[in-house]
Amino acid sequence: MNIKKLTLTLMVAAGLCGVAQAKEGGDQYPNGAENWMAGALPPPGDYFLNYAGFYTGKLRDGSGDKVSDAKVDAWFDALRWVHVTPYQFLGGSWTWHIIAPIVHQKIEMGGGSDTETGLGDITFSPFVLGWHSGDWHWVTALDIYAPTGTYHSGEARRSIGANYWSFEPVFAATYRNEQGWEASAKLMYNFKTTNKDFRPDPTLPKMDYRSGDEFHMDFLVGKHFGPWSVGVSGYYLQQTTNDELDGETISSTMGPWSDGRKGRVLAFGPSVNYSTKSGTQFVAQWQHETMVKNRFGGDKFWLKLILPL
Repeated sequence: MNIKKLTLTLMVAAGLCGVAQAKEGGDQYPNGAENWMAGALPPPGDYFLNYAGFYTGKLRDGSGDKVSDAKVDAWFDALRWVHVTPYQFLGGSWTWHIIAPIVHQKIEMGGGSDTETGLGDITFSPFVLGWHSGDWHWVTALDIYAPTGTYHSGEARRSIGANYWSFEPVFAATYRNEQGWEASAKLMYNFKTTNKDFRPDPTLPKMDYRSGDEFHMDFLVGKHFGPWSVGVSGYYLQQTTNDELDGETISSTMGPWSDGRKGRVLAFGPSVNYSTKSGTQFVAQWQHETMVKNRFGGDKFWLKLILPL
């Protein structure tokens, strides 16, 4: 195998796929998407949510240092439909949802660049449950990520989708008191399957690449003032198992990575929410990434719409 081609492809793949996603097949979930009242299901009915934004970042190695000439810019728009049913199970409201992301990304690497626009990996869950008790609200779910996104084997800079299925248990909780103070968190653990179409170069045979499983969470602390809310939101991600290529742990000899190439990131920034009397909400926020290893690190800007139908 041409080790130079493998190293370059792993460098590219370390930051691609989906909504400015973070590794080969990396973040199918757009980290930081959930914030205000993340653990509180609304009343029965249908809801449309739109997550639109821009991400820009530079690749970081296993020591957290920038990799030269490695940058991503991505515009994204994720469309989500939520249906809260009138039915109860174990005392919780039964809900289902589906998310379809659209991505436009530009990757610069090794003196060249590629631009791609297309559908990302669709997320769905047929079984979401939510409960309420006084100031507390909480939700459990199992999200499923389908490999629907554009994927070009051997051309990592052109890939948007991860090219594998993954399964993610979810627990979200919100505390909001009568004084308007809120603390919300959404905790997730992502179990990944194998991308069997990975190759460092179009001229080389396909290989099995398995990205490591990850714990990640979104969080928010803020204060409500009438229709306005102001706070700090963010996310944390820590990869828990090693990346593997054909069953072997990714080694630091394959690129500027720590062995196993476990990714990590912490992001935070200001978040502002405005709610109308009809229940429509507008959220604007900026999240700056820190403590980044084996991933792209940068800044994410969001506009979020929640519309009861």
